[in-house]
Amino acid sequence: MTIKKYILAIDQGTSSTKALLFDEAGIAIARGAESLHTNYFDNGFVEQDAETIFQNVLAAVKKCLNDFEQKGFDKNKIVTIGISNQRETFVVWDKNGTPLHNAIVWQCKRSVHICEQLKQQNLSAKINQKTGLIIDPYFSATKLIWLVQNNKTIKEAVQNRNAFFGTIDTWLLYKLTNGKEFATDYTNASRTLLFNLHTLQWDEELIQALGLTGINLPQIKSSSAAFGATTLNGLLQSAIPVTALVGDSHAAAFGEGCFEKGSAKATLGTGCSILMNIGNQPVQSQNGMVTTVCWSIAGRIDYALEGVIVSCGATIEWLKNELNLFNDSKDTAAMANAVADNGGVYLIPAFSGLGSPHWDMERKASLTGMSFGTTKNHVVRAALESVPYQVKDVIVAMEKDAGIQLQTLMANGGITANEFVIQFLADLLQKNVVTIGNPDVSALGAAYLAGLQAGVYAGIEDLQQLNKEKKHCQPSANNAKVNEGYNGWQQTIKLKH
Repeated sequence: MTIKKYILAIDQGTSSTKALLFDEAGIAIARGAESLHTNYFDNGFVEQDAETIFQNVLAAVKKCLNDFEQKGFDKNKIVTIGISNQRETFVVWDKNGTPLHNAIVWQCKRSVHICEQLKQQNLSAKINQKTGLIIDPYFSATKLIWLVQNNKTIKEAVQNRNAFFGTIDTWLLYKLTNGKEFATDYTNASRTLLFNLHTLQWDEELIQALGLTGINLPQIKSSSAAFGATTLNGLLQSAIPVTALVGDSHAAAFGEGCFEKGSAKATLGTGCSILMNIGNQPVQSQNGMVTTVCWSIAGRIDYALEGVIVSCGATIEWLKNELNLFNDSKDTAAMANAVADNGGVYLIPAFSGLGSPHWDMERKASLTGMSFGTTKNHVVRAALESVPYQVKDVIVAMEKDAGIQLQTLMANGGITANEFVIQFLADLLQKNVVTIGNPDVSALGAAYLAGLQAGVYAGIEDLQQLNKEKKHCQPSANNAKVNEGYNGWQQTIKLKH
């Protein structure tokens, strides 16, 4: 009789931590979640308490283990741990493991003027060529520069080589191993502005140019690797290995099955993150994407192009909360289908500017093309159509950059429940859109990566046999009307109002 093995996946997000226990078939057996407080200050400063993040993780894991044991399972059968994390958020601590400041969250805008200074120093092209990223407050290093310039304790710690920098995966690993392990993975390193995509190392020239000489940076490994062992602060009787660290969006791509060049995943939530696997070589974007590491396992590293759309679900929420066009967003699919087309109405959802591939952060939202024949159904349809239109804009840019055609789009997130949006997206792309129906796909990806290193799975071929209960939305043969709508969108988005 074979002994069942279980994998603990910790998904440390911006608003909460989820802990899940998966069996070998990739089925979640037990869950625990703990909400996390974020401090929003004036001037666009966003922080979290670093120690609280760690305690939050332990609380979520404790709930998960209790759930597991209450269902009659044995926690001694847990063989490994995988961690996925909110990207770009980071902590700086000293050699005793004491944080020198709150964690700076990815949403924080404190480094806007530093970004402007770096651009004036003509560093844009060099940073893009080396890191695949653009100079933006979103990425960690510009906010680290702000701390060094504005916090005397951190400045001195860096000068004395007693400042340890880490994204949340590194911070958690350091705490869980009592300071024995100081490491990260390629996906998290590739979001810092300090990592060279071509050498797969920290880039000393950039570190010096950004005034960060002396900072201690973690060892970089594959997402699926040996990262030490932990008892989870005594929650387990004996230490078990941590065998995966991975950024949450990358974990979702792996959990969705973006294993092949040309496969892509779109997380359709408040905004949208699209990652397209471009194979084993990085490609520098000419069309408003960023280049990043998609995921990595022993002996293999896959790169990705990433596009970020600012407003998807947020547009639908605005129609509900501010215009009161419906009471429940579930009603919107029927409303959109109640009219033959959008009636020439377009909603450009630039409520907080436009992201990829337009990068027009000064743009304001607009609703155009209305007449006395326009009904609220036309407006709702225009809002829903704006989601597939924006996804198509990103996919077209990615295909140009990578010189490859999209094979399949895997979609996850709340909007995937809207059948109108998913069918419209399939028709517009003329590709299969596949939904996995799993709200915890980042945790699943972390579990898969951990299981590969721990020997639970022999290889990616094993993973392809799991979680096959996917919904395939096929494109309609006649998409002339959809294409006509997209042409109108392209004309409208080019107009400045």
